[in-house]
Amino acid sequence: MSAINFPNENRIITKHLEKPDTHLIGHYESVDGYVAAKRVLNEMSGDGVVDEVKKSNLRGRGGAGFPTGMKWSFMPKDPKDAKGNPKPKYLVCNADEGEPGTFKDSLIMNRFPHMLIEGMIIAGHAIGSEVGYIYVRGEYVKEIISVEKAIDEARAKGYLGKDIFGIKGKNFDIFLYRGAGAYICGEETALLNSLEGKRGEPRLKPPFPAQVGAFGMPSCVNNVETFASVPFIIREGAAKFAAMGTEKAGGTRLFCVSGHVERPGVYELPINVNLLDLIEHCGGVRGGRALKAVIPGGASAPMLTASECNVAMDFDSLAKAGTMAGSGGVIVMDETVCIVEAASILLKFYEHESCGQCSQCREGSHWLARMFHRIENGGGTSADLDFISEICGNMAGQTICAFADAVTGPALSSIKKFRHEFEEHIRLGRCPHKHVLVAQQVEA
Repeated sequence: MSAINFPNENRIITKHLEKPDTHLIGHYESVDGYVAAKRVLNEMSGDGVVDEVKKSNLRGRGGAGFPTGMKWSFMPKDPKDAKGNPKPKYLVCNADEGEPGTFKDSLIMNRFPHMLIEGMIIAGHAIGSEVGYIYVRGEYVKEIISVEKAIDEARAKGYLGKDIFGIKGKNFDIFLYRGAGAYICGEETALLNSLEGKRGEPRLKPPFPAQVGAFGMPSCVNNVETFASVPFIIREGAAKFAAMGTEKAGGTRLFCVSGHVERPGVYELPINVNLLDLIEHCGGVRGGRALKAVIPGGASAPMLTASECNVAMDFDSLAKAGTMAGSGGVIVMDETVCIVEAASILLKFYEHESCGQCSQCREGSHWLARMFHRIENGGGTSADLDFISEICGNMAGQTICAFADAVTGPALSSIKKFRHEFEEHIRLGRCPHKHVLVAQQVEA
């Protein structure tokens, strides 16, 4: 199968990926780096920046897909405490990236850290913040080193700290915080708790972070890729960014493609690229085998069968197809995959990562993991399948955060779309898929 190729000039974040030393400030400035930040600070008001980002139709790239400009507009203009003293406003970058199948933010932090920093400088000006935090997952050691070096370079140039870019009274600095590797801290309020040194558990909302965020102050939380998209919008214009996508979602997106494709990796493509074209762009299904299923937006996104994969990858198209764009993690599974085993592995992960704050999630994820494991190993019954649906119904929408909903995604979609595989496991008392593969290997 010949791969579909997309023109490199349409890339926004990874345009210079093939060049060396893209992580250094010298290279970044040679390709118009920090031009947008200088323009914003010298020529645009905070409201002007917010309006431009709204016009671009940039939607959050972390999972929820909320309009970025609208989120920035929720920040209070002049917050004060009970005594009338001004409150600081904080900008927070979610670089936790714990969603299985997702590794795009790692690429940005390793190869384009200054793009992230510039995006945060612009966002800080937009919301009136002088302090930014980057919360990085604990396992990202190389990424942490790369971002810290970039912050030091930017400070040395006068782009961070006091009187940035030589503008008197314009202050903005960034501090990196290393997390402890908890998946739940990808949820923004759990991240804020962890940032404060507390247990990483989601908060009840309202109040929302824009009112009570980090350290009790108004805060705005965005994802790494979201911030990295902002310099292009300011430099090239919102209209150009918007034209690259759909009516409701502008720009390109970094898709993390893993699983059974010839060339796994991170691909920057139009946000509404067709899923089948994306797979072909990665060289097609590995070994020329048949496509069986795809998880299109990270492990928590409901599965799509091969017959459902002729779909655009933007937020609204995937929602209409009964799944979600999520974090952009595309997990491709070919005909050799046992869906029961795949779902069981995912549910074991979610059981381990539940923070345990809500009983529906804590107990439900545990029960689901046990039941899927039992079915996979031949000990399930027909009643289990209906009971699983009942458990999921008691979890989704019943908890403080959306973690429980994430657990039910692979559980319900796998049984709904591949029920025959579960029934075959139950009927035979073993995994028929593994038996066939072993037989084929013996014959070979």
